[in-house]
Amino acid sequence: MKIGLFYGSTNGNTKRVAEMIRDQYPGEVDLHKVHEEFDPEIFDQYDRIILGVPTYGQGSLQEDWADFVWEMDDVDLSGKKVAIFGLGDQGEYPDHFADAMGELYEKVQELGGEVVGEWPTEGYDFKASKAVIGGAFLGLVLDVDRQPQLTQDRLARWIEQISQELG
Repeated sequence: MKIGLFYGSTNGNTKRVAEMIRDQYPGEVDLHKVHEEFDPEIFDQYDRIILGVPTYGQGSLQEDWADFVWEMDDVDLSGKKVAIFGLGDQGEYPDHFADAMGELYEKVQELGGEVVGEWPTEGYDFKASKAVIGGAFLGLVLDVDRQPQLTQDRLARWIEQISQELG
């Protein structure tokens, strides 16, 4: 079963992580960069979806997602499993760490998607995050600025986890 991986990236970090997921995932993954002219109907081609979003500043969606997320209003994610990963900076923005993931989570829930890929908060140092639900992150969070040495291991473990959860 083919998976659609949709990401936004300004400085290239989220793109690099998306490519790592594509290359390490034990199945076929199609990469799609979202942007203002992106056609949301492409979500219809996939029953399994991965979304990648970095958080900017005080918890804002990255510009590609900010320009696009409102276009998703007519997308039906009912019956689709969705995993979300996000990038954030826990040192610079400890009060809004990976908040953009929380915004995408709310949109996926609103559109009927089932979110999988919960990730533990242990090993991170932050004060607050909209990406935390029930004591865990709603998906994988990476801090390539403060914890780059942990990225590869976290990513490998999460890929193994979601490959089972996505089915």
